[in-house]
Amino acid sequence: MAKIKTAFFCQQCGHEAPKWAGKCPTCGAWNSFVEEVVQRDDKVKTAGTWNDENKETKKAHRLDDIVQVNEARMLSPDAELNRVLGGGLVAGSVILVAGEPGIGKSTLFLQVALRWNNITSLYVSGEESAQQIKLRAERLGIHNKNLYLLTATDTSTIFQEVKRISPQMLIIDSIQTLESPFVESAAGSVSQVRECAAELQRFAKTSNIPVFIIGHITKEGSIAGPKVLEHIVDTVLQFEGDRHYAYRILRTLKNRFGSTSELGIYEMVAQGMRPVSNPSEILLSQHDEPLSGIAIAATMEGMRPLMIEVQALVTQAVYGNPQRTVSGLDPRRMQLILAVLEKRGGFHFGAKDVFVNIAGGLKIEDPSIELALVCALLSSYEDKALPNNICLVGEIGLSGEIRAINRIDQRIAEADKLGMDVIFIPKANAKGLDTKNFKIEIKTVNKVEDVYKMLF
Repeated sequence: MAKIKTAFFCQQCGHEAPKWAGKCPTCGAWNSFVEEVVQRDDKVKTAGTWNDENKETKKAHRLDDIVQVNEARMLSPDAELNRVLGGGLVAGSVILVAGEPGIGKSTLFLQVALRWNNITSLYVSGEESAQQIKLRAERLGIHNKNLYLLTATDTSTIFQEVKRISPQMLIIDSIQTLESPFVESAAGSVSQVRECAAELQRFAKTSNIPVFIIGHITKEGSIAGPKVLEHIVDTVLQFEGDRHYAYRILRTLKNRFGSTSELGIYEMVAQGMRPVSNPSEILLSQHDEPLSGIAIAATMEGMRPLMIEVQALVTQAVYGNPQRTVSGLDPRRMQLILAVLEKRGGFHFGAKDVFVNIAGGLKIEDPSIELALVCALLSSYEDKALPNNICLVGEIGLSGEIRAINRIDQRIAEADKLGMDVIFIPKANAKGLDTKNFKIEIKTVNKVEDVYKMLF
């Protein structure tokens, strides 16, 4: 029989200890150690793993002797996914995709596999039956004869099918359901997730087959499992969005083969995930007549400029303490803006209820939308609508000054492309700016008082 050994693992960081401890010495978490049975027999561990018959002795090479090979990336049929991955899929890469339940992770990658007709794909599901996946494929309305489905959780079974089918892409849904025969603990435990991810990583590097791993997240929003899971993989993608809205954002948290500042935007429709090539047109609502409390801002999400609509509602407080409700922004930034308007502008927001929302359900962290937030608040305060053809960018300082922002050229170009007539930018950004390339009228402002005088 194989030698069995028990060990204690931290559920937060994966730290292994020979005995139980109240506090993890690595991450400092309390009561996070759980006992798991681990199989350590080397004879058992080396039996039946991927590519055992082709094992070779590794030798060290000088760096100058290694020949660099520039392999072409595999372009998927999803342009937004290619953008997020840095221009396409690298052979032998391991991509971890995490998101909330019901956000659309399985739908997106089943859709990618179905649309990729010219390669053979293997979709492994440990959460759904083959009939359930077939129903989703019928709903997507896409047919692909080169897509294989496997409903299994044992990694040895998965690798046997991989050897038989020889796919060019492997999708695992999800890593928390897999079980390795070399670890005796339950699926989803720290040791199982770590061992299964390591096996998939060894498989991808030895076979040059890209692997997509779908993962769960905890209630705090972090990826479930040990932190080493994110270190093992090459790319970590986060699928975000409010389930009550149609839009989803695919962000890059880690990418060894490209930039981490890219993002993809999708719209959830009945036929699956529809890539949004020009999200600015969708995020801006078209009004027949101007409405108060609405301002348009040019923000940057990664390397992509976006035009978004900032909505504000200011009403008289009648229920005691004034309410402050924010959706899509940091509430502390709105409190700061209200304090600046109260102190520098003399507007009495202390007796007003204030509600702020970013249209489309997006969550924006870019401080350049603060000028648009100020104008939306003042528009609702004065009950005077702003024109639909103006755009505002700028960060507000504590003294009421409008501070410079980055990538001003891309923001102006995006506003110009969408037909805006006027854009307000910080005066500090006007230095060295070539205005001949834009048809839009550019106005520079230095303080909040300047914007108020021009618009109200």
